[in-house]
Amino acid sequence: MDTRWLGRIAYGESMERMRGWVEGRVKGELPDTLFTLEHPPVITLGRNANQKHLLASPARLAELGVEVHETTRGGDITYHGPGQVIGYGIVNLRERRLGPVRYMRLLEEACIRTAARFGIEAGRRDGMTGVWTAKGKLVAMGVRFERGVTSHGFAFNVSTDLDFFNLIVPCGLAGEPVTSLEKILGQAPPLQELAAMAAQDLRGALDEATHAVSPEVIT
Repeated sequence: MDTRWLGRIAYGESMERMRGWVEGRVKGELPDTLFTLEHPPVITLGRNANQKHLLASPARLAELGVEVHETTRGGDITYHGPGQVIGYGIVNLRERRLGPVRYMRLLEEACIRTAARFGIEAGRRDGMTGVWTAKGKLVAMGVRFERGVTSHGFAFNVSTDLDFFNLIVPCGLAGEPVTSLEKILGQAPPLQELAAMAAQDLRGALDEATHAVSPEVIT
């Protein structure tokens, strides 16, 4: 899997790049790739989003410089912004003989491994998607599966301003706290450093699963 750090990039521009890469991957013209990046402040609503989970008024969002985008990933509503590592994975699951559910678990596993590098015990919650710690949700996830190829991915809170999550009901989970590496540790690594770790951990988890016997078949 190739990895590319894009730096800070607007949400709309990243979606255009991702759509083009998905087309290339479906046609076999491009390799499996993980794009890691950072977004300016933006709220995104997945295919299953409840509009009531957007708590701030248009005027308040404009005052804070927060864009709002409807998007094609699964899941509810979330926030992306400075201090957060975004990972958009374009992976051909058919070639790897992996199913969508298995892929989601591998995304979680990769982020759990990355958190462990900092001595943070992180894990899953039954019936939910993402990665949690004792102090709150650390990583949100939302993925699209199209013609056997994935898009979108994970959002890992590194030094994110968590106050922005008060503008929404994060992932539609009322009362669930959101946390970051900085809040847990008192400091945080540079984003590009964390992105490289997450990319290495995802590559490892995918390779392990690809070389194992999988009963899942993509149709």
